[in-house]
Amino acid sequence: MKRLEAAGAIVFAKTNLPLFAGEWQSFNELHGTTRNPWDPSRTPGGSSGGSAASVAAGYSALELGSDIGGSIRIPAHFCGVVGHKPTHGIIPMRGHVPGPPGSLGEPDLAVAGPMGVSVRDVELALRVLTGPRPEDAEAWSLSLPEAPPKELGAYRVGLWMDDAECPLEPDVRAVLEAAVAALEDAGLEVVRKTPFKLADHLETYVRLLAAVVGSGIPEKVLRRIKLQRPAMKLAWALKPPPGLLPAYLEGVLQTHREWLATSERRRRLEAELAAYFSDVDVLLMPNAPWSAPPHAQDGEIVLRKIQTPSGERDYVDHLPWIALSTVTGAPATSVPVGRTPEGLPVGLQVVSGRHRDLTCLAFAKELERVCGRLGAPPGYA
Repeated sequence: MKRLEAAGAIVFAKTNLPLFAGEWQSFNELHGTTRNPWDPSRTPGGSSGGSAASVAAGYSALELGSDIGGSIRIPAHFCGVVGHKPTHGIIPMRGHVPGPPGSLGEPDLAVAGPMGVSVRDVELALRVLTGPRPEDAEAWSLSLPEAPPKELGAYRVGLWMDDAECPLEPDVRAVLEAAVAALEDAGLEVVRKTPFKLADHLETYVRLLAAVVGSGIPEKVLRRIKLQRPAMKLAWALKPPPGLLPAYLEGVLQTHREWLATSERRRRLEAELAAYFSDVDVLLMPNAPWSAPPHAQDGEIVLRKIQTPSGERDYVDHLPWIALSTVTGAPATSVPVGRTPEGLPVGLQVVSGRHRDLTCLAFAKELERVCGRLGAPPGYA
């Protein structure tokens, strides 16, 4: 925030978020529930839901968010604004949670990044925010590689829209496919076959995520989970649990030695993604399988269900499509590309190689140009 203020930003408010920034809703006992300007009966997403709702409603042109489980990209997707998850480590996280207030360490996986009305605004904010922590500034600096100027047709673009692990809702898929078709009509050649599968990296990501967010679990609760672990495994053999629950609990309970093995799998995924982006500029993919759902605040997140147009689904299906960028530390930009028949925004995720943030944003500008901006929600013009 100090970097934005030093660059001339006028900071006039804080926006709402869930407890410990740990939800895809934005509600808490102090400030209540944040609602989506496109439909108040629906969530703006989380954890940066207040930020996304503020931009969508026109209260502000620029916001800060954070992202460890899609908390920039999913609210941007739900609210029809632009959000950028930067390369891990290029924006200092001092003062953020997790961990607890006053922590000096930089959290694994988590990043802070800008959200705004336009890609241009988000890029401007990113350039201001990036750089070393003050205590490191004497020794090193950061210079992100500029994106070479290209016509739309010169980009090498991959597309990943299908995966049995987390299928898209038909209304969201239709909007995304229409956006891709518009790009193709404008001269872009899209490679629709990619080498990725969600199952190849999702468990690694969830285990690393659990190690971060699970570190705040009270010791007595942790002991109870450890005692119940054998019984849970037996029960799971008889009846499979909700999709990501086993990986999450194993991640919470893993030893440091096990965490090192998990992290090594992460490094291998990074190498695979780097090899992919040696031949491809950006990869286009969804942010989430659905548009903004109705408010759902009851029960444990890992057990919660959500009602979608195609029926009941696991609430944690918010995670799979944002996992690749997060587990590998790669940058990703969510750009609104259209609305569902119900009038709800849909964003397309633009991913590129580590430190190629400006390539993400350069292509995002082309995407914004071809698909146009959504404008203000009804009643906010």
